[in-house]
Amino acid sequence: MRVLHVYRTYFPETQGGLQEAIRQISRGLRTAGCEASVFTLAKDPVPPTVQMQEGVVVRAKSIAEIASCDIGSPWGVAQFRKLAASADILNFHYPWPFGDLLGALFNPGKPYVITYHSDIVRQRAVERLYAPLRTLFFQRAAAVVATSQVYAMTSPYLTRTNWPVEVIPLGIDPGDIPAVSDPVRTKWKSRFPLPFFLFVGVLRYYKGLEFLIMAARINGATVVIAGDGPERERLKSLAEGMDNVHFVGHVTDEDKFALLALARSVVFPSHLRAEAFGVTLLEGAISACPLISTEIGTGTSYVNAHGETGLVVPPADPVTLSNAMSRLLNDEKEAMRMGIAARERCIRLFNTADIGRRYLELYTRICGGPATDARQERPEGLSQLERRSAPRG
Repeated sequence: MRVLHVYRTYFPETQGGLQEAIRQISRGLRTAGCEASVFTLAKDPVPPTVQMQEGVVVRAKSIAEIASCDIGSPWGVAQFRKLAASADILNFHYPWPFGDLLGALFNPGKPYVITYHSDIVRQRAVERLYAPLRTLFFQRAAAVVATSQVYAMTSPYLTRTNWPVEVIPLGIDPGDIPAVSDPVRTKWKSRFPLPFFLFVGVLRYYKGLEFLIMAARINGATVVIAGDGPERERLKSLAEGMDNVHFVGHVTDEDKFALLALARSVVFPSHLRAEAFGVTLLEGAISACPLISTEIGTGTSYVNAHGETGLVVPPADPVTLSNAMSRLLNDEKEAMRMGIAARERCIRLFNTADIGRRYLELYTRICGGPATDARQERPEGLSQLERRSAPRG
């Protein structure tokens, strides 16, 4: 089976959690025997086709960006139609309004799945403007997939429209973690010799990093912020005069996993629902690093089980966040216990191979292939439709 993933940006031009999520789904599909490719837009699509480990990435020109929505040219639409025609099924990754347009109006008759990564949180005016197109896009979908049960149950859009929703979490491949060389490990260990707390990700408005900086001001703990993004200068100004908050910019995968191996904890202080899952939490968990995250009613609290794999605190609360950091800073034994539990839970629930198999089962069911039993012992993974039809008592 051939599947075409569709999203507005992708590697190698952009880096981020959603891009990594698509990559991991594609790798899981390859393990399951499915051929995956990606259609995306890029500001500089040279070369237009990139062969990556997870499959072929085809890039069309992004001619404009309005409210974080990349828009393609008519030539890009033609490229999409040609790729879609050779696929068995399409998988759109929402939100991306231009993707809604491709799926609803320019799809050459292929069935498609929508993976619902996040509500539209900030661009409400755009959301209202294109609401009729979005409704058409969802009506024509063969299935809608949420990445956690809690997000499916709390999303204003999904609950208001009552679309039947499958639940398939994001995943990470334990075998995909790069080996960390001794020189790289030594480099970071000598730079940050004391126990430190780590954030990894794109520096965006919903990441809550201002509250992490405030917490570091309270407890004096060393905080390393790895990544870049539009909030970088504002955050650096907030941390001005603090010698315990360090911005190290974008890091390589080897550097990232070296930092994860050395950190006392990964801190993920996002305070808005735009943070729907948290790939960084998976990366921390697979590295046996305890997690600190916030309760924002999304999949982050599914990945990080409070008291088991780490600590979950209220959002936008630097005092409680500071206390959680101090707790793990002062109790290395508890931190180690939570880190081990995080890795075990990650392997059990968020393994890329299993995620790919479950997507392939869904695709096969949609395309009329042989029936498969997707209902193993995974109550969190049951769709809302399955829950409604399950026998009671």
